[in-house]
Amino acid sequence: MFDRILFPTDGTDHSRKVLEYALDIAETRDATLHVLSVVDDRAFLTLDNDRVETVRRELEEEALAAVDEAVTTADGHGIETASDVDVGNPSSAILDYIDEADIDLVVMGTSGGSYERNIVGSVSQRVVEQSPVPVMTVGLDA
Repeated sequence: MFDRILFPTDGTDHSRKVLEYALDIAETRDATLHVLSVVDDRAFLTLDNDRVETVRRELEEEALAAVDEAVTTADGHGIETASDVDVGNPSSAILDYIDEADIDLVVMGTSGGSYERNIVGSVSQRVVEQSPVPVMTVGLDA
């Protein structure tokens, strides 16, 4: 039933906890774990044009590090992986990836409270509302 599992990550401590759930399901189902990190291009809206490229590179490097960390962890469990880093609106990029990679299940974190957490939470909410496949969400207290 679940052959291709998507784990969207931002590299935070919370996403590392969510990864444990994704790994457990992937290992149990002998599924491929797809790891995706999306650089939110809305972060560039308030920057001066001369800083956009520098910040974009920095954020892409952070996203790549988050993906690499998750892939390395999955490899240590003997789980097959696929990975990608994208730039754009995170919820749209996740939804596009679901279709492109024929994903069967999404495992992602939710949060709430502060402004920063609400941004992340709103991504999860949009994915849950619009995903054509099941989405397992893991809260901060998990």
